[in-house]
Amino acid sequence: MIDHGQIIRNWIGTGSINIFGAPFSGKDTVGNRLAKELQGVLLSSGEILRNAQAQDEALKNEMNSGALANTDKFRSIVLPYFAKPELKDSPLVMSSIGRWEGEEFDVIEAAKNADHPIKVALQLEISPEEMERRRQLALESGDRGNRGDDNSVEVLQKRIAEYQEKTLPVLATYEKMGLLVKVHTEEDRDTVFRKVLEAIADFSINH
Repeated sequence: MIDHGQIIRNWIGTGSINIFGAPFSGKDTVGNRLAKELQGVLLSSGEILRNAQAQDEALKNEMNSGALANTDKFRSIVLPYFAKPELKDSPLVMSSIGRWEGEEFDVIEAAKNADHPIKVALQLEISPEEMERRRQLALESGDRGNRGDDNSVEVLQKRIAEYQEKTLPVLATYEKMGLLVKVHTEEDRDTVFRKVLEAIADFSINH
């Protein structure tokens, strides 16, 4: 049996994988498993920014409305994480670092300067119907910690619009650079993760 994880580990070094997707596409779920598989570190822009909300009421209100954090806040709060010494010798798995058009260039530069060059941008694809189904399940189970931006269909629609208007152009940039890999995520978690490993391993063979 082919060990796709080992193929990726041998290839990626201290490089990084940046994961993108619409709400509820499984970015953090895939990211956590991928970081463990690669013996790397997960950086989630959403988690970093949500942790910063306690000291920034405007940021909290912005994110709870379904909007993306503005670029100035992203640059000041998220980008410094790349320079943390504890990340130095590990590959990075990033969950949506740089979701607003134009931020991808800041991320590419910061990652490269920290010796974590971006090797893959992974796009997790999901239908609107599956997004809403997963939102309902998350609210019932509470497994996302009662996030303010999960609470209504209206907020979900805002988050989808933000993704389409601001993040899809980011993915177009990565595609032009030859770094984009797409995986559908509407199957069970184990199947999706297997497909992710296979897709990245296949990509690595030619890069």
